[in-house]
Amino acid sequence: MVILSGTLNGFPYANIRMNANLVFKYFHNLSEIQQTQFLQLEDLYKDWNQKINVVSRKDIDELYLRHVLHSLGIAKIQQFKSDASVLDVGTGGGFPGVPLAILYPDVHFTLVDSIGKKIKVVDEVVAGLGLENVTTINDRVEVVKGQFDFIVSRAVAAMPTFVHWVKGKIKKESFHERRNGILYLKGGDLAEELKGYRTAEIFDLTDYFEEDFFETKKLVYLPMKFKG
Repeated sequence: MVILSGTLNGFPYANIRMNANLVFKYFHNLSEIQQTQFLQLEDLYKDWNQKINVVSRKDIDELYLRHVLHSLGIAKIQQFKSDASVLDVGTGGGFPGVPLAILYPDVHFTLVDSIGKKIKVVDEVVAGLGLENVTTINDRVEVVKGQFDFIVSRAVAAMPTFVHWVKGKIKKESFHERRNGILYLKGGDLAEELKGYRTAEIFDLTDYFEEDFFETKKLVYLPMKFKG
C-alpha cells in the first residue's frame, strides 16, 4: 500500500493527486522507493510538459491511465529478469520505458527517440526520479548500436516498418522463458498488419485491466525468429 504520511518533493502527500493509485491497484509488493517514484511522475511530467509539450493536455490529466498503466501492460505479459536489456523505440516522453524502468530497477533500459526535445524531457524525468538503469539516445533507431533481449514500443509505425527498423538488434540467445523479441503496444484491428507474421501473439489488455480505456488496446509479441 502507498504510504500517505510525510512529504514528497516538499509537499504533503495529501496535496498530491493520487491518480497513482491506479498503478498500485494492479501492481503490488512495490518498494517504498518505487511507490514514491510512481507518485512523482505526475508532478514531473506536468512541470516539464508546461515547458516542452510532449503529452497532450487531455492525456496529461489522465497520465496514469493513458501512459503509465498502458506502458505497464507489457509487464503483465512479460516479466523481465535481472540484468536483461530492453530497447524502447520512439519513446516520446518516456513511454513505455520510464514506468518499466521503475518497475524493474535491475533491468537496463535504453530509450531512443529522434526528436531532441522529447529526449530532453526524458532525461529530466529520469534525473528527477533518480533512475540509474536508463540510458537515452537522441537519434534514429537504425543507428543505435548493440543488441537487446526485448524491444518495446507504443505504436510508432506499422509492424513491417518497425521490424525493418530494428533488424539485427535482438540478441539471439534468450534467458527468459519467452524467446527474445518485440513487445508492441497497439490498438484496433491488427489482422491486416500482422497477416505476414504467423508467429505473432496478440494479448488483449482487457484481460489484465478493467478500465474502459483498454477495450481496444493490445500487446503484440513477435519472437525474433518469426515466420512470415
